[in-house]
Amino acid sequence: MPKYLFFLVFLVATSGLPEIAGAESGLIPHRAEYRVKISVLSGRLNTELRQTKNGYIATHLIEPTGIAGAIAGSGAILAESEFQDGDDGIVPLRYKGNDELSSDRLRVDIAFDWDALRASGEFQTKDDPAPVAVDSPLDQLVHDPVSIQYELMTDLANGESTTEYVLFEHDRVRTVEISRVGTRRIKTGAGTFDTIGIRHQAQNSSRATTLWIAMDLGYLPVMIERHRKGKLQMRAELQTYEPDST
Repeated sequence: MPKYLFFLVFLVATSGLPEIAGAESGLIPHRAEYRVKISVLSGRLNTELRQTKNGYIATHLIEPTGIAGAIAGSGAILAESEFQDGDDGIVPLRYKGNDELSSDRLRVDIAFDWDALRASGEFQTKDDPAPVAVDSPLDQLVHDPVSIQYELMTDLANGESTTEYVLFEHDRVRTVEISRVGTRRIKTGAGTFDTIGIRHQAQNSSRATTLWIAMDLGYLPVMIERHRKGKLQMRAELQTYEPDST
């Protein structure tokens, strides 16, 4: 996965195949903006969660600012997930991504068919512009890089604790380990919050990401930190949060 996408990746518990009915996630539609710092470079992450008659649509947009913006020009990363509530958790239906910042320029479009138990679609990169077909069996509940965040938020709100999660990427399935790292009071541009620290790390990886999650915002992350071999590489901090009252 391109390095710019790491803070889109949040992780989801798995427990067999999903039943798409019955469960209520309790998710709050909203808009949020984060300030992102990667070494000397800066950026902005805007997220939006909208409720539809069939479930939810979540959109994440990453744009460079400052020096990074001058270098990248009009490039951005857009990722969108459509998902529903299910008896076993959040059930992804479709994921689309368009990365104009990373060197491989990845574009992805994946549909999840839970009746046929298949994930199908295509992806393409700068080095191989011809679309590559995706057709994978679904033998467990998996999530895309966006819907996975909202599953984690829902699990925490429901008091569920899971130590292992599964992420479906365009060309592989990854198992990630989850652990709690305590509590912390954090001051952000959107206010000061009492948070729970949740760390996720792919098996055999030297990189670990910690989400500092605010209970007062429906378990939304207010700060995201990524470390590699113990050294801080990235920090994203919440600047604004607007719940949708409609």
